Amino acid sequence: MRNPNGGGFFQLLMKRKKTTAVLIIIIGALIAGFFLTKDNKKILALKSITTLGKISAFLPVSHDEQKEIQVIGKLTDAFTKTDGTTRTFLFLLQNNMELRPGGGFLGQYAVIKIKDGSVVSSYFEDANLLDQRIKAKITPPYPFKRMMQLSNWKFRDSNFSPDFPTNVEKAEYFYRLSGGNPDFDGVIAVNAQAFNDVLAITGPVRVPGYDVEFTSADGFLKLEEVVEKAYIMNPDIDTQNRKAIMKNLTTVLIQKLSNIGSISKLSDFVHKEFQEKNIMVNFKDAQLQSLVESVHWDGEVTKDWGSDFLMCVDANMGALKTDYYMRRQINYDIDLTAEKPTVTLNILYKNTAPYGDWRTSDYHAYLRVYAPLGSTFVESKMASHANTADEFNKTYFGFIVHVLIGGETNVIIKYDLPADFNRDDYRLLIQKQSGVGDVPVHVHVKTANGEFDQDQTMTQDLKFQFQENAQQ
Repeated sequence: MRNPNGGGFFQLLMKRKKTTAVLIIIIGALIAGFFLTKDNKKILALKSITTLGKISAFLPVSHDEQKEIQVIGKLTDAFTKTDGTTRTFLFLLQNNMELRPGGGFLGQYAVIKIKDGSVVSSYFEDANLLDQRIKAKITPPYPFKRMMQLSNWKFRDSNFSPDFPTNVEKAEYFYRLSGGNPDFDGVIAVNAQAFNDVLAITGPVRVPGYDVEFTSADGFLKLEEVVEKAYIMNPDIDTQNRKAIMKNLTTVLIQKLSNIGSISKLSDFVHKEFQEKNIMVNFKDAQLQSLVESVHWDGEVTKDWGSDFLMCVDANMGALKTDYYMRRQINYDIDLTAEKPTVTLNILYKNTAPYGDWRTSDYHAYLRVYAPLGSTFVESKMASHANTADEFNKTYFGFIVHVLIGGETNVIIKYDLPADFNRDDYRLLIQKQSGVGDVPVHVHVKTANGEFDQDQTMTQDLKFQFQENAQQ
């Protein structure tokens, strides 16, 4: 096991105290990984399912957590090797309190250069400043025109796909249009939720000179108040130093992180961030990319799943941070005995905001429901007319959805799977959208042999299949 007080990025972070807090948020999610080398003997308990005979239960499939830990170790070796090569990474900093299909509103980005396991340079900038350098007129996707009256598509809205590799291509495209050279060795997206999760490890944090305590429950919310609220409410205030707190916050976080001696706590942290898609990575190096793809940390919409599929993807089109208050529940009901397999999907949205203010309003979203290719829309309730299209070897149905403050909207969508759908080997994959919190999911499957139910909380992708005489 690697010494927690030395080596790799941890020593680097102790030296570079002038780095912004956002760098700590990003790299902090990777720190644990840099402790997990191939010599780490930690073993995670794996959930198991015993099978004996004929079909008797419809059960979730356990994740291979041991393989995921091994991948983290290999990524550690790649990032910390000393070969004299400088590698450049683009970091996309996404605020998932304003949810977008790729995780959250892309308000800031960073370009980080790493050599021999150390950061040799870092550059941070607001996405709006990059966008000001883009002169090309690019037509935005339909919802931006319909719901936000945007006429041009730019970098800050580039993550409009639920598929991270697609968003990487778009981000690099807009970066090039701004005059930059997108010759990156990798692109890494990090959601704001990672900041709160860092605070769950360090404990509450106070910054000298500021009368505020940051905790894991609402750390990013309070940080946003410090750096935005006063300036939004009073446009006459000079915004030059509105993010000055981040420098001091960085120093405090470095000190806190340096005092953590629990490798188990750190390893659990980084594992969770990858699993829940708060971090997604894309590498130019084919071997590294193959590693993250093997554990589905590449943020790709699965294209080769051979059975039933569901992915519910929301885009906050209200331009505010209302997703902090949004709660979702999914009920998936499929009838495999019908002439065509018929799905009834219920998505219950709850807007728990007590009132509207400078960052909160009624919720206005563009919802896309991805289903197996060739699925046909039947009807919907509490949502707009459906837009239907195919991508990623899937068919999706798109809807405009509204949820009033303090209210709830129960969206009901009914559709048929293709007539040639294989009912004999039924499996279900539900992919999680990056940036969405925990979502309770109920699955009901009606077959010729009986009806089966499963209740799970979606913190990561969920897989279900029939097991023979399965015992949980």
